[in-house]
Order: sequence, then C-alpha cells, then structure tokens
Amino acid sequence: MLDVSHITPLFDYFVITTGTNPRQIRAIADGVEATMKEHGSPRQSVDGRDSGNWIVQDYGDVVLHVFTPEGRSQYDLEGLWGDAKRVDW
Repeated sequence: MLDVSHITPLFDYFVITTGTNPRQIRAIADGVEATMKEHGSPRQSVDGRDSGNWIVQDYGDVVLHVFTPEGRSQYDLEGLWGDAKRVDW
C-alpha cells in the first residue's frame, strides 16, 4: 500500500496487489468490491475488467490496483509513485 496523500489531492492510498492470472485478478477485485460494499464503501468506478492484466477500482480515498505479474512489471506504479510512503498493513 502506498500513501500518496502528500502527492495528490485526488486520493490518499493506492493498494497494489498481484494475482497469478486474469481469472484470479478478477476474483480478487470482486472479493474486495464485495467486502468494501459490506463496510459501506461502494466502488465509485472500475476500469480494466476486460484488459486481462490490470483492474483498477476507485473507492474514493483508496484506489485498488490488481495486476498480473506482467502488468505490475509493465506499469511499475511503485516506481512511478516513488515519492509515496509505503505502508505495511
């Protein structure tokens, strides 16, 4: 998880995770969406469900990125947001 609150006013955190294949990243994204909805934080938007290597879901202050290993390497969000503080949870 990256704390980007001091870098952008759009959101506070990126949660970045990796699944082994497109089917698994969809399952992870669906599971997070269901849990967030149960806790009163419904998804505001989603992109990439059909891309196969990256799904991004916007929950307001938190943005979830679910990648395949290839997608995570290609987009390198940790590198692009290198000034962000890493948060262990």
